[in-house]
Amino acid sequence: MPCTTILVGKNASYDGSTIVARNEDSMNGEFTPKRFCVVLSEDQPKTYTSVLSHLSIQLPDNPQRYTSLPNALPDEGIWAAAGINESNVGMSATETITTNPRVLAADPLVPSPTAADNKTSGGIGEEDMVTLMLPYIRTAREGVLRLGSLLKQYGTYESNGIAFHDTNEIWWLETVGGHHWIAKRVPDDCYVTMPNQLGIDHFDLTDAEGEGREYLCSPDLRAFMEENNLDLTMDKQTEPASSRKVSNIFNSRLAFGSADDADHIYNTPRAWAIQRYLNPCSLAKEGASMHPESDTIPWCRTPEHRITMEEVKYALSLHYQGTPYDPYGAPGTPDLRGKYRCIGINRTSQLSATQLRGNQPEDFCAIQWIAFGSNPFNAFVPLFANVDRAPAYFTTTQKTVSTNSFYWANRLIGALADASYAASLPHVERYQQSVVAESFGILACAQKNGGSREEANEEVARVVRKETDELLGNVLFEASMGMKNAFSRSDN
Repeated sequence: MPCTTILVGKNASYDGSTIVARNEDSMNGEFTPKRFCVVLSEDQPKTYTSVLSHLSIQLPDNPQRYTSLPNALPDEGIWAAAGINESNVGMSATETITTNPRVLAADPLVPSPTAADNKTSGGIGEEDMVTLMLPYIRTAREGVLRLGSLLKQYGTYESNGIAFHDTNEIWWLETVGGHHWIAKRVPDDCYVTMPNQLGIDHFDLTDAEGEGREYLCSPDLRAFMEENNLDLTMDKQTEPASSRKVSNIFNSRLAFGSADDADHIYNTPRAWAIQRYLNPCSLAKEGASMHPESDTIPWCRTPEHRITMEEVKYALSLHYQGTPYDPYGAPGTPDLRGKYRCIGINRTSQLSATQLRGNQPEDFCAIQWIAFGSNPFNAFVPLFANVDRAPAYFTTTQKTVSTNSFYWANRLIGALADASYAASLPHVERYQQSVVAESFGILACAQKNGGSREEANEEVARVVRKETDELLGNVLFEASMGMKNAFSRSDN
């Protein structure tokens, strides 16, 4: 799926948390309804069969309870997106990433699950990964290794990036062709920006093949790269290509990724926008070399200050504010406004941030923040993840549009606020601040007083519904006042 991901190491976050946040965006021309739920261990299937690839996999016998953000309509499978299990391990899957023809020739993706002649075979993909992984892992590193073994056995029909984290570390895994993969640990003092593009730009193959402290990979990655001449490092080797050795440290983005014209419009500007927001002084010093279409935007940076949850949300809502590229802005010319793909786009289905607070009691450690619809117009809602049920307001998304559903209420708000942007923005900003302040206050009070996590989540739902209904009324009024059939004269 089109996505944008931010990973925040524990020393880079405001409270020592590890944070994994990702927009899940629908494909162009589609809007995918989502819901938030808790999957109990007894509800996890013993045998999993994917809808798209028709692949059946026998699952282990000891699943854990976990949170999930599946599709509301099951016609294309589960697509669980992101969650936290009862061991306080989080996972976000997946972000579609780019690759290049050299990789695909060397290790082709498994046959497309949508091909007319492919009714019985196919690999694993975004539809499947959270369901196959999250109930069975107890550390982030364990998640990387389990997924790596599944990729070797079954392969994948798409190129994807997947995040795993626990209270101590975050790992980011990128698939390489149909069966290979690389993974890198996010430095504790850094954040990572991922915009639908293979991103890891520095890889230590010696560590990955040895202790695996900061890097992991397919066991045969070195031989695979040597056989197919994938390492593009310029060095002093004079051997013919057939006997040239892979560098112990190489640029994996050059080896496995892409940097084409489509990337420069669709992908790299998003990484630039987030890093411009979180590291404004750094980018100013780097000058003209760091621009929206730069191929050298780093995978990770040390932020200029510790990153808060509201900054994560704002970064994943960006539409190039303060630049000529803002589709809502005045500074740009018509050919620049909307030139680059926004992060906060109209077809976002959901935003989830899994936050693991290692300095908090185990039962209260895990918080999952959720938002539905277009991010510039919605609010981040924090919920305790270590629970057995989720509030109905967040779970009961149906095919029919209804304001009883948090998802549909937010979709309505986004469409109305976009049409009345200047007038509706003050209402939206007040709503965004109020929802986070009230909701997080409820969770803090419950933790302090030893209250029920389920009851705290239900109280959050009541507050959020009240605030959301009020915002919907306000933006409906503003959009109605801007209707083209308006007339200023009224009856006496």
